[in-house]
Amino acid sequence: MAIIILDRDGVINQHSDNHVRSADEWQPIAGSIEAMAQLSQAGHQLVVATNQSGLALGHFDLDDLEAMHAKMRALVEDAGGEIAAIFYCPHSDDDSCRCRKPATGLLDAIEAEFDTSLHDCYFVGDRLKDLQCAVAKGCKPVLVKTGCGERTLLSLIEHPDPELITTAVFDDLSAFTAFVLQ
Repeated sequence: MAIIILDRDGVINQHSDNHVRSADEWQPIAGSIEAMAQLSQAGHQLVVATNQSGLALGHFDLDDLEAMHAKMRALVEDAGGEIAAIFYCPHSDDDSCRCRKPATGLLDAIEAEFDTSLHDCYFVGDRLKDLQCAVAKGCKPVLVKTGCGERTLLSLIEHPDPELITTAVFDDLSAFTAFVLQ
């Protein structure tokens, strides 16, 4: 089974510049839950890799984060799918940790947990950090235009990065899923 790595905010759920702080605030992007269920049903292992600096900044606590993730898992399960694992970085940009994207610590942890290489796995994100992390680990970078994706795409057009030239771009997670399943 191939692993597909998904960023969370802006890919699966609505993005907020002020951080999604509770399960009530956590709202899926239209079609994202169904897309995840379809990928799972097709045999892909879905792994979420997400920066959650709101923890370090005190915007929410671990119980809040776990409640958001429980809601996400339940919605995907209700749609007939499964999330294999969720990995998150609890640090802020100031912490200089190894796990905050674009660093590859979260992906290193996923490889260790699943005893596999993520080389050539899809990594779906909406920010430059996601794409840079994907390329640094040898994953296939995928940009969705939801969340911060439109801004990221404009930035890539204005300031092309040769390392990101192979990035596939889709309107949303549903469009990416249709591509994978065709």
